This record gives sequence, structure tokens and C-alpha cells, in this order.
Amino acid sequence: MERKSVPHSPQEVLVLCRENDVKAIDLRFTDFLGQWRHKTIPVGRLTDQSFEDGFGFDGSSVRGWDTIEESNLLLIPQPETALLDRFAALPTLAMICSIHDPITREEFSRDPRNIARRAEFYLTSLGIADQAFFGSEAEFFIFDNVQFEQSSGEAFYRIDSVEAQWNSGSKAPNLGHKIRHREGYLPCSPVDQSMDLRSEMMMELIDCGIDVECHHHEVATAGQAEIDIRYSTLLQSADNVMIYKHVIKNVARRHGKTVTFMPKPLMDDDGSGMHTHFSMWKGGEPLFAGKGYGGLSDTGLYALGGILRHAPALLAITNPTTNSYKRLAPGPTTPMHLAYSQRSRTAACRIPMLSPSPKSKRIEFRCPDPSCNPYLAFAAILMAAIDGVQNKIHPGDPLDKDPYDSPSAHSKVATVPRSLEVALDALNQDHDFLLRGDVFSEEAIFGWIDFKRQQEIDPMLRRPHPYEFCLYYDV
Repeated sequence: MERKSVPHSPQEVLVLCRENDVKAIDLRFTDFLGQWRHKTIPVGRLTDQSFEDGFGFDGSSVRGWDTIEESNLLLIPQPETALLDRFAALPTLAMICSIHDPITREEFSRDPRNIARRAEFYLTSLGIADQAFFGSEAEFFIFDNVQFEQSSGEAFYRIDSVEAQWNSGSKAPNLGHKIRHREGYLPCSPVDQSMDLRSEMMMELIDCGIDVECHHHEVATAGQAEIDIRYSTLLQSADNVMIYKHVIKNVARRHGKTVTFMPKPLMDDDGSGMHTHFSMWKGGEPLFAGKGYGGLSDTGLYALGGILRHAPALLAITNPTTNSYKRLAPGPTTPMHLAYSQRSRTAACRIPMLSPSPKSKRIEFRCPDPSCNPYLAFAAILMAAIDGVQNKIHPGDPLDKDPYDSPSAHSKVATVPRSLEVALDALNQDHDFLLRGDVFSEEAIFGWIDFKRQQEIDPMLRRPHPYEFCLYYDV
């Protein structure tokens, strides 16, 4: 994918198509759960009027929307998202679309991008701030092979990586330099065997107009990686996460490898998080910088208080899979404590202290993982922060000591939900803050809860786990 210049109008998109001899238009949208979907049309079908009329599709066939009564929906292309797709064999231009009702022309309540847009509008309408910036650090694994199966008589998964610790004794050719568990952070080659692949991913992202800050090997063995991209506004950051995941997966596939953003694919090693940095600005000035703890202003502390107050419900959106909570299991670096800190990495929220500049002052919410839908996750975080500012919710005392040094202290600090089921129960009880400004709808929230319970939690409850055979076969 490549963005040579950012178009701002339908006419500029059509010019971009002519200049690059585009043959096809790929209309993309994000489903409720956070996966990109697409519909491709010949370039001749794209006209100025297309950006008003849109293109129809069957919403009832999309997971998470399959219970809607009115199945016909419209894809409305957003010209500012136009990208040349370098992964397509035919010259193709991709555009992200918003989703609308074809009769009323109203925004579809379960369109994640529309929810994110409404969250931005709600913030500015209150006068609290005129911009919310988000920056995410989405980690991932690069594997050489993956196999999995689930049937009545069999359940297994098998993953492999050339640099994995478990391959240290494999047969020739074996050139050694395997990464021990939890010792993969920032090694040089030949230990780091994915540097060139990450560099190619970085250059593809830059060609898409995404500002890349760095890339590196992450802590886990077997190809865990991270590519940091610069913060932007809520909607643009969510768009960037979708582009980021698409580019990284396709570059890996180009080289016969596979990428997963699954939060916890490896036992006894670090999982993949998506630490999310967040700040609010008004009139070009940062609102979170002040003289309080960690250099935060009262506004920053109240925003922090709102996030922590609503964190159990937020996690149903920011950590939306049953696998998410295996990453959040107790550990010395797991962000499982509902507290804030300058230092402790077990705190759900951290205040980065890398620069004294007021412009760098932000909150790092460490719980989210890259299985989330970024539009829903960022919108929900913003709504929790707004509630904190409006109601002056103070976050309490900071967590500046390691709670594991004192069992009594550890027991006094509230922790994140231990399962998706518990998080969904929290969202069921605590979601009024999401409804303000018509950002989220009750229909969308309860649709999310019902889908997760019926399609993910209940099937997991009905299936024997392979480890249960290790524990109980001889009972």
C-alpha cells in the first residue's frame, strides 16, 4: 500500500486513479470485532457521485451484525483514506468507508468508525478539549508455521519459529542463536533474525503515510516484535492501526511467514500488548501537563481517574478475547493492578517520564491488547476520561512500590477482571458513560456483549481443554 499524497476530495481521488493507472477500487470497512473486510469494484464505477450514493452490501452476513433486521447497508468511501495497494496484483486503490442506512442515510450504530467519529465530536462539543491524541504500541509474533485443529476427538495447536528456544536441539541445519524465553528484548543479529523483515514492514508503512518511530525485537522468544508509529488524532490513529495490521501481515506472507496479533500465543512467555498513550489538547496546548504527580495537571489526573474507575468495563472492549486474560495473568510486569504509577509496570496506567516537555505529557493505558477493535477501544477510553474530567474523579494514591514485595499490599490493590466473562459483566453494569452524546448506542453495547457471550465464551465452556487431560485423565 502506498500514499503518495493525501487526497481531500473525490476529485483528487479520481485524479490519483488516473495518474497511477488504477484498475480497481477496494472498498474497505471494519467489522464489529475489528477485522478489515472489503468489496472490489472496477475503477470505472467510481464517480464524484459515488462519494454521496455509496455502494450497497449485505450487513446481515457480517459477524456481529448478523442479527440486524435491515440487512442492506451502504459503504460511503472516505477520500482522505485513499491508498495505493501494493499487495494487489492489479493496480488497486483502497479506501476506508463509513457505513450508513440506505433509506434514512443515518450512520449505522454498529459501525466502529462512526462510533470513533462521534466520540471526537462529543469531546469538542463539550468544550473540554478540541483534540484527543492516541498512540498505540501493537506487539505481534512472526511465526514460520502454525497449525491448529478442534474436533470432537482432537484439539491441538502447533507453532514454530526458526529462532524459538524449543528449536535449540533440532536437527541440521541448525545455526544456533536461539532466543531464550523472556530474553528477546533488543538483541542484535544473528540472534534477532527478523530485523530485515521488520525493516521492510517499516518502509511499507512509511509509504502508506504512517510516521514510524522505530522497530525492534520484543521480549518473547519465537519472533515477537514491535513497530512503533507516531500518535495522531483518535480517528486517524484507529485507521493507522488497521493499516498497520494489514501491512505487517501481508509483508510477512510475502516472505512465507505468518503474523499473529493474538495476545497470548505462547505458554510461559510474554504476550502481546497494545499499550495506548493518550492526551487531550485545546487551542494547541496540552491539557495534561501540570505540577501534580508525574507532572500531571488536575485535568490529567481526573482523566486518569475516569479510566481507572471504568477500567473493568473498558477491558470488555480493549481486551475483547478469552485469550486476552491469559496475558493479564499475575506476573511482575503484567499491568493487572487498577492503579497508576511513574514506575511500576504492574499498574494499569503509567505516566511516561521520558521528557520534561509539557507536550510529551500523557497517560499510558497498559492493559489493551492488539486483538481489540481500535475504533471502539479508543472511543471507550476517551469516554471514560471525559467522565473523569466532568465529575472530577481523582485516581487515589499512586502505586510506587512493587505490590509483590508485600503480599498484604498486593491484596489491597484492586485488579483487572480475570476473564472476559467478568469484564462483560462489568460492561453490562457500567456503560452509561459510553452512551453520552450518542457515541455508543445501547443496541451496539448489548449486541457486543451478546455476541461475545454466545460466540466466544459459551463455546469455550463446552470444550475440554487439552491440559485437562494432563490433570484429570487418571481420576
